[in-house]
Amino acid sequence: MLKKLKFEELGLSKEVLRAIADLGFEEASPIQSEAIPVVMTGRDIIGQAMTGSGKTAAFGIPLIEKVDTKQRIPQALVLCPTRELAIQVAGEINKLSKYRLQIPALPIYGGQPIERQIHALRRGAKIIVATPGRLCDHLERNTISLKAVKMVVLDEADEMLDMGFRDDIEAILKQTPSTRQTLLFSATMPAPILHIARTYQKDPHIIRVAHEKVTVPAIEQVYYEIESSRKADLLTRIIDINNPKRVIVFCNTKRRVDDLVHDLHGRGYSADGIHGDMTQQKRNRVMDRFRKGTTDILVATDVAARGIDVSDIDIVFNYEIPQDEESYVHRIGRTGRAGKAGKAFSLVSGHEMYRFRAVMRYTRANITKLPVPSFKEIEEVKTNKMLNTVRSAIQEKNLENYAQMIECLLREEFTSLDIAAALLKLYLHKSQPQPKPQQERAEHSSRDGAPRRQRHFNRR
Repeated sequence: MLKKLKFEELGLSKEVLRAIADLGFEEASPIQSEAIPVVMTGRDIIGQAMTGSGKTAAFGIPLIEKVDTKQRIPQALVLCPTRELAIQVAGEINKLSKYRLQIPALPIYGGQPIERQIHALRRGAKIIVATPGRLCDHLERNTISLKAVKMVVLDEADEMLDMGFRDDIEAILKQTPSTRQTLLFSATMPAPILHIARTYQKDPHIIRVAHEKVTVPAIEQVYYEIESSRKADLLTRIIDINNPKRVIVFCNTKRRVDDLVHDLHGRGYSADGIHGDMTQQKRNRVMDRFRKGTTDILVATDVAARGIDVSDIDIVFNYEIPQDEESYVHRIGRTGRAGKAGKAFSLVSGHEMYRFRAVMRYTRANITKLPVPSFKEIEEVKTNKMLNTVRSAIQEKNLENYAQMIECLLREEFTSLDIAAALLKLYLHKSQPQPKPQQERAEHSSRDGAPRRQRHFNRR
């Protein structure tokens, strides 16, 4: 298994380290730890890794570091199989390069007016992220020159070949300098991929990222498709419906941990955060509160979670989809321990779906998609729980003192049904604030109006 390094150990510029710090990442993924130092030496590489392994930063960071910031012509080229991936890769490179490059990475793909892309190219582009078909269109029009390209990345090369782009890829590579550095990333290594490697690479360094399989069948795995801005609402709804004793919510960055804890506090939930910027003393205090049950929800990054040893975790949430499949396996493995059943919920926004599909493909896990629960569904769940509680209390007897109070009301000519309904109404209103009219209208228009509660979970 590849070792994970801190980004500070990779010899990166202060500008790139600053961008990484802004994003809140604590350490490099295995493929980043292995690939970045090799790529920085100028050597070709073959990386066998799935989407979701963190490979974009594995090649994106060296691209940023090696580009000449004084030149406005294309110096690095990334080829992707789909426009969705091209947009995603360009976006990630731009986040990492915000303190170093004055010109952003430019995505070039079909489905967008080519005139708009030509205009953007005239303004200058040091890094181009393109689909093969659209890039060939530009080469035929002479609107892109690859003569100064020093680095070429074939991202998800096997998918590009499956989509019939082999001739386009070879035509593109022939228009780049023979002295270029070529980086090839592919989940599988069929014969056509090996042919391209032999033809267009020089003594490549081979990196294989070993992945773990899910070996925890007792865990019920579920996911929801949800907009990023609505994730906190959905998180609290699922918690309200399931009423768990202990929950771990995983985020990718330290900043997201802090923001989510602040949000949960504002909604009246008992939550603590734990991440790499905290002192060991503070981490110990957070974990002590979580083990004792003083805190119900622990929001954590993957790095900080390694020291968590709590056996009775009811639910694990992937608030953000992790960079690599191994992290997903480790996260959900926090629940369902010692033969107990556990639940793992993933909240997947649009830009994360590509990565999440890769997780599902590789782990081969049965992850069920569920619709976002409505406010009405939460009310029904709470009502049923309340009725079960009442049934249990009746069966336990010892109701004499309370019965006397009810008799006082009966003498005032209230019916027993009126009294029971009023008590139930008071209980439900106390435990769950009712939605405002505009919130109810938002429910009918599929917008979230998450219920809030000002209490801990019901203890079991």
